[in-house]
Amino acid sequence: MKKHDFASEPVGRLVLALSIPTCLSQAVNVLYAIVDRMFIGNIPGEGALALAGVGVAVPVTSLVSSFAVLIGLGGSPLMAIREGHGEREEAKRILSTSFISILVISLFLTPLFLLLKTPLLHLFGSSETTFPYADSYLGWYLLGTPFALVSTAMNSFLINQGMSRRAMVSVMCGALLNLILDPVFIFLIDMSVSGAAIATVISQGASCAITMHALLGKSATIPLSLSRPRAYIIRKTVMLGLSPFIIIATDSIIMILLNTVLQMYGGPQNGDLLISASTIIQSYHLLVMNPLGGITGGSQGLISYSYGAGNTKRVISTWAHVQTLATVYTVLMTVLSWSGGHLFISLFTKDYQLAQVTEHYMRVFTAMIIPLSFQYNAVDTFTALGQSSVSLPLSLFRKMLFTLCLFIIPLITSTGGSAFYAEPVSDLVSSLVSTTTLAIVLPRLLRRRQSEGLKI
Repeated sequence: MKKHDFASEPVGRLVLALSIPTCLSQAVNVLYAIVDRMFIGNIPGEGALALAGVGVAVPVTSLVSSFAVLIGLGGSPLMAIREGHGEREEAKRILSTSFISILVISLFLTPLFLLLKTPLLHLFGSSETTFPYADSYLGWYLLGTPFALVSTAMNSFLINQGMSRRAMVSVMCGALLNLILDPVFIFLIDMSVSGAAIATVISQGASCAITMHALLGKSATIPLSLSRPRAYIIRKTVMLGLSPFIIIATDSIIMILLNTVLQMYGGPQNGDLLISASTIIQSYHLLVMNPLGGITGGSQGLISYSYGAGNTKRVISTWAHVQTLATVYTVLMTVLSWSGGHLFISLFTKDYQLAQVTEHYMRVFTAMIIPLSFQYNAVDTFTALGQSSVSLPLSLFRKMLFTLCLFIIPLITSTGGSAFYAEPVSDLVSSLVSTTTLAIVLPRLLRRRQSEGLKI
């Protein structure tokens, strides 16, 4: 597969070549979760309750997965910057240290979350009827933590070497395998939600194997070769990866808080119904927003490389091309959300009441994804430039605003469903703040970079 030349290829062509495969990879990656929930929601006689149970478990799985982002999106821009600066050996050390770090993290998190899963599920909004489903799904899913974290983290290093197609193949093969195995384990072998989790673990193992084969192969510009981990690289990786890590980790916390508020204000009769609706809405939201993250994050390597090489004009051009692509994508997804959301919902449930509630709040939840594309692009641009001191506060601001709205809006209206309005409010305000920050800070950063020559 072709390895792209960050130094000389036209920016527009590069952005399409990097962001589109990464966007598709993220869309397919979401299918791991969506396919599970789709089949689970259609289990005869227990689909709705099983879906609510898995919905409670999902924030825990997302929280675990966020550690892959910490290392993957923290280390891969550093590698690309050093490669652009001509420091190939340092780039190899960054890759090696990052691989060892995520492997150690995954081996530590697996037993930790297995030990804590029961109290976490009770804390995160599981009712007596949904707990058995949540516990069964999460217990099996956590056994695949090393596969999931290594695959996700190392895919970022493939993308930032210009090998976005390899990363896409890895994710697509795993998702296709999961699509095949889910009905086999859930229905044919009659393993219910446990079968969905086992199918996912096997599929993630396949993705991990393909990713590692690519990094160890001859076509990798910066191949993986193990060396002693460097503490200074770990520090820099964690500092830079902290912003996207907090985005994903706090997304998990927000899902937990959302479920808690829905259960609290929905009461015994409507609480589980609203959580089931939230599970479907969150699935759709992931299917929309993760590819957006692929568009804005897929070209991070190009921004990092251009910044390391001192070519600030290509940095600006890359941002502009990415924003154009992201805006077109979110406009299309907004139209699709409002006109065809019911088709997506029908994949999960045939329950009329649940479908009606879900469709209404799905439109609310996705109302401001167009301006949100500007926030995503701003945060990923600052991350690519190594400016975690800017990207991190921008990420935190949106999450804190969402949390504030999550508690205030239902308190005023006294209805659980109104909690869904916290998303569009925080999306709009944070986008305005992020875009203003980018307009002020980015030109200063690039002028300073030009005045420093090739010094990093």
